[in-house]
Amino acid sequence: MTFRRWLVLGVVAVTAPFGDTLLSIGMTRVGPVSLHHLSTLIYALKTPQILFGIALLICFFSSYLASLSWADLTFVLPASSIGNVIVALLARFWKHEHISPTRWLGILLITAAVGFVARGPSYTEVPHPHESTELEPEVEPR
Repeated sequence: MTFRRWLVLGVVAVTAPFGDTLLSIGMTRVGPVSLHHLSTLIYALKTPQILFGIALLICFFSSYLASLSWADLTFVLPASSIGNVIVALLARFWKHEHISPTRWLGILLITAAVGFVARGPSYTEVPHPHESTELEPEVEPR
């Protein structure tokens, strides 16, 4: 794998937890939102933390799509699962949330399971449309 592909996976792993954390911070400040009161929802969408969180989640989704174009889902999803650990750390140290020992154990088990899954082949080569495949014989020009 190239440095650029590792960088894309890094963006996938980091942007989702930070985006989700910013959405949580923003919604804590806004308060309860109901579809019956659309003005509160519109106000929430104007909150800087929520806007930045949405931008990070768009960045996550774009990077996720890019990584799925060259790697197996069974590689990309475990690689992005480090986000579970990052979310827990952000919640604990940035949002000052209490995380029970049972939740820490669950995060540890998820991380260990991801380690087992990630030991498989890292990616599948996908031929580009302009490249020939083994099924199609190359035709030499005359």
